[in-house]
Amino acid sequence: MAIVQLQGVVKEYPLGKLVVSALRGIDMTIERGEFTVIAGPSGSGKTTLLNLIGCVDVATRGTVLVDGQDTGRLSDADLTRLRLHKLGFIFQSFNLINVLDVHQNVEFPLLLSGTLTPGERDKRVRSLIDRVGLTEQLIQRPAELSGGQRQRVAIARALVTNPAIVLADEPTANLDSGTGASIIELMKELNRTEGTTFIFSTHDHAVMSHARRIVKIRDGAVESE
Repeated sequence: MAIVQLQGVVKEYPLGKLVVSALRGIDMTIERGEFTVIAGPSGSGKTTLLNLIGCVDVATRGTVLVDGQDTGRLSDADLTRLRLHKLGFIFQSFNLINVLDVHQNVEFPLLLSGTLTPGERDKRVRSLIDRVGLTEQLIQRPAELSGGQRQRVAIARALVTNPAIVLADEPTANLDSGTGASIIELMKELNRTEGTTFIFSTHDHAVMSHARRIVKIRDGAVESE
């Protein structure tokens, strides 16, 4: 059953008097529970594609369906709800909140969703922090962590709401090979046990080697699968 469908998706950006085409008529279906890599050189449109699936941006033309909902027809409030309850994001730049400690950063999406008691939140947050190997850093703030540790906080935060879809933009870019491998194994386990759909944008061949499907894009169009 499809959880993401893109039909004739075009994304254009104005650049002065020019129009830059980031995506040129993408057709793609991602089934529920897939472990998929979007691969391609820098500037090929990988991040733009993730942003459209993640409701961070909207297509210029075409249709983007996420969990059966046409994102182009949703209000801002509905898009926010879709992001909060269905999607988890892992960004290259971490996007952590500097004034919050590790526990608070991971807990933040749960506070926004407001669906769990404080005790349930604490149990889930501590469990995920332990799984990414950061129990000893529980009360440290991002500035006190290494790049690899910050990435692991970002991964725990993306997973804490049990999202149906996790979008990961170069998730191992700031990790050493050993840490990167352990994070990919964690994601594979969640994919297997929870049925979470993972969609990666990456240059990392180690990540690609674990994918069940690789979609290669170049110049904003699907080149091969």
